[in-house]
Amino acid sequence: YQRRVAWGWIDLRFTMFVRQLQKAARRLAPSTALRVAALRQVTPSFCRCQSVRPFSAHTVAQRSLGVEHAQYPAETALVRANLTKLVQVYRVQGHLRADLDPLGLQTPSRNVADIDHARASVMDVSEPVPVEGVMNLSEESATVQQIVDRLESIYCGKIGYEFAHLEQSEREWFAEQVEAGVMAAPLTPAEKRNIHTLLTMSETFDHFMQKKFATFKRYALEGNESMMPAVDTIFSRAAQHNVENVVLGMPHRGRLNLLVGLLDYPARNLFRKIKGFSDIPADVPGLCDVVSHIACSTDKRFSAASKPIHVSLLHNPSHLEAVNPVSLGKTRAKQEDSGAAAKTLCVQLHGDAAFSGQGVVHETLMMANLPNFTVGGAVHLVVNNQLGFTTTPVDGRSMRYCSDACKAIGMPIIHVNSDSPEDVVKACRLAVDYQAKFHKDVLIDMIGYRRHGHNEVDEPSFTQPRMYKQVRQQKSSPSKYAEQLKEEGLTTDESIAKLTARFDSFLEAELQSMPNVTVTKDEVTSESFKGNRSLTGKWKGMVFSNEGVEPSSTGVDAEELKQIAIASVQIPPNFEPHQRLLRTHIQARVKSVSDDQIDWATAEAMAWGSLLKQGYNIRLSGQDVERGTFSQRHALLVDQRTEADYVPLQQLSQNQGRFSVGNSHLSEFGVVGFEYGYSLENPKTLAIWEAQFGDFNNTAQVIIDQFMSGGESKWMRQSGMVMMLPHGFDGAGPEHSSSRMERFLQLIDTPALDREYTGPFPTAQQLNMSIVNPSTPANYFHVMRRQMLRNFRKPLVVIAPKTLLRHAMAVSPVKDMQPGTSFLPVIGDRTVNPEQVRRVVFCSGKIYYDLVKEREASKHHDTALIRIEELAPFPGDIVSQELSRYSRAEKVIWLQEEPLNAGAFLYLEPQFHRLVSSKFGGIHYVGRPAIALPATGTVVQHQAEHVSVVKGCFSA
Repeated sequence: YQRRVAWGWIDLRFTMFVRQLQKAARRLAPSTALRVAALRQVTPSFCRCQSVRPFSAHTVAQRSLGVEHAQYPAETALVRANLTKLVQVYRVQGHLRADLDPLGLQTPSRNVADIDHARASVMDVSEPVPVEGVMNLSEESATVQQIVDRLESIYCGKIGYEFAHLEQSEREWFAEQVEAGVMAAPLTPAEKRNIHTLLTMSETFDHFMQKKFATFKRYALEGNESMMPAVDTIFSRAAQHNVENVVLGMPHRGRLNLLVGLLDYPARNLFRKIKGFSDIPADVPGLCDVVSHIACSTDKRFSAASKPIHVSLLHNPSHLEAVNPVSLGKTRAKQEDSGAAAKTLCVQLHGDAAFSGQGVVHETLMMANLPNFTVGGAVHLVVNNQLGFTTTPVDGRSMRYCSDACKAIGMPIIHVNSDSPEDVVKACRLAVDYQAKFHKDVLIDMIGYRRHGHNEVDEPSFTQPRMYKQVRQQKSSPSKYAEQLKEEGLTTDESIAKLTARFDSFLEAELQSMPNVTVTKDEVTSESFKGNRSLTGKWKGMVFSNEGVEPSSTGVDAEELKQIAIASVQIPPNFEPHQRLLRTHIQARVKSVSDDQIDWATAEAMAWGSLLKQGYNIRLSGQDVERGTFSQRHALLVDQRTEADYVPLQQLSQNQGRFSVGNSHLSEFGVVGFEYGYSLENPKTLAIWEAQFGDFNNTAQVIIDQFMSGGESKWMRQSGMVMMLPHGFDGAGPEHSSSRMERFLQLIDTPALDREYTGPFPTAQQLNMSIVNPSTPANYFHVMRRQMLRNFRKPLVVIAPKTLLRHAMAVSPVKDMQPGTSFLPVIGDRTVNPEQVRRVVFCSGKIYYDLVKEREASKHHDTALIRIEELAPFPGDIVSQELSRYSRAEKVIWLQEEPLNAGAFLYLEPQFHRLVSSKFGGIHYVGRPAIALPATGTVVQHQAEHVSVVKGCFSA
């Protein structure tokens, strides 16, 4: 009543008084009939004393109970209204009474005040009540007891639902499906037998592994075997909705069961890897990864679907939930490549403790409805052990459920008891149906347990004695379900024994054939291989990086570049840009082209535009990338009247590649992971993440360390992802000065870091990633194009400029970008006479221009300034050639604006050592001393340090 009063023609006093009368009637009259009688008695007299048209009790009931009950007599209308409230309370709070814990340690709350109160208001009614508009039932009417029984069965059984926080249309659909739709439909005998088969296979696999590899940490699925029919159902239901691709991200728990039992991964290859052999061919460089991080791809066929569904299980590190944004990124790339978003589904499996504890979960969930990141809804399955290693939920989260954070984005949540596999299957069907209809995320929280500790050699009763006393008494879910099917006449002891023996024999045969397994390059690049493949599908035509070659030239015809530059600032006739941009961006770019003084942003547009015209795709994301942190790019322009946006680089030609530029939410871990995943899908896509300031990349350190730097070596997965990190010491303080390049350089796997190493300097093909610090627009142009024109892919870190974006000296002529030109790893000094040089100074980045200015001011023409543009791989041969030009040099210096414990010096020094030690006794360091911060926080101190470094170059 309180939600529905909207009487525009009755004054407030009438409304409030009726409320008081109803409260009094409830207190004085215990039964529904007496309450209606009380209303009949008081309402006419009240209306007469107020000199308004009197209402009958039926009219009052209509007004107070809602229009959906208005067609019924007053007594029936009031009962229906109370029943409606009862149904709503069950829909909202029924999960609190649900039997969700298979161990019985978390007993459901049988006393839920709102449910008890709502039940008390109707339980005295014995006559059947019309249920249309009250609850989704096939019957037209039912007794209150029948309705309550149904509500208890639906909402307080082995499944608990949380969907009251959804939009109204979604709530109504959800309630209908739960009460009379997919959840009410019984499973067929064939479906039940399939569940039994999957459960038995999982249990048999774990028992076999325990028997053959007793001390191996396999992270068994025992206690949550229902994950197998759950995932199988998600795949099959998605296929029925015409999904053609599934991207699957998951942690280690149950991974091996899933690989062998559902994803067709050869068991003999798994056993070979458990024995310690690599799944990377001997002639492909790589260090491999542990067994619990294996990935594979396979095609699955289901009788209810017309087409097979392709499943791609992604590699994962042990850093829990880090694969979440990676799986979203790969999904989005598949969707955009195909042009049909609904054809690709992202499925993510989670652990309960990690899902509520890891910050990347929130960062990833916040992408759900963002236009530049959404995948039209992912299906989430939490394999809930009720334990995180040794930490209980009481210590592990501040919420009732591990899934509570999902409510922030309006995600429906289905809690289900893992020991009820049929309910698990129904829950997964409902989840996939919801995703297919509303294109939004949905989560199944499958609550089970771990039969062993965190791994099979762990003793869990050290910390959870009560739980594991119950676990050891607990009959397994496959055994329970087998007993159920026997009671239903759907299987026999003999059939169960045969099924177990058949799968056990299969595993034994696979183990015996394991010594004959060899992993070759031809095998892993074959589309038919069921194991860990590489360079298949869209990557066909690329090569393993140790076989790769660099393009001889990355230049482009000068006239074409000028056309691209002009087109990058062309706008429609009625488009009204900001007046300042009209002058400083659009007109300035046209002038820079005519003056042949190409600045940084123009060179960038030329590089990207030329790649787009060659058919490559480009995706740029990050905070503020549309205009650029320093207002230099303006790849997306905004109409000042309508706020409509316009992206000129999307209008270059009819057959150009796809250009996507979009600001991200304030996230680094999640967004960098997303872009890495995006880069994995197609080698013809240049995926770029630009930091607002380079300093902020460290919140994405997990993606950098676990995926970017080692993905190829661990998993044979190449990525051409680019990270652009604005960097430069200009007095902006500790958090706006440094890209922390030293951390990236520390990740480089070069043998040249060893002072005793005498072999050739490694090339890009031999290292895990490239790091450049370009000082000219032309070199930036070339490194962007080189990234795509190679026949292999490596991650690229660009130490990007800030002040150089508009520096008068940091411009390039178009001729430096013409055919025949390419990226220069080293830029030598051609402004000094080599015979006069006594001091050779190597540096990198913007500090070069400050040194040039100081050299001119102080007349130190005996100093050569050489720029190292590519830090990794270290261009040792070119550096040696440059040094050989200065036969009379007496000292070699490395100068940097970064502190001694930062920047490139500690990485470069051992590589310079072999080049300069014999003649010069080593390389001398000029720069800031080691400090605890990347940079000082005071402008005065910064300026003093800067002067000291620059002048020190010529006095050292």
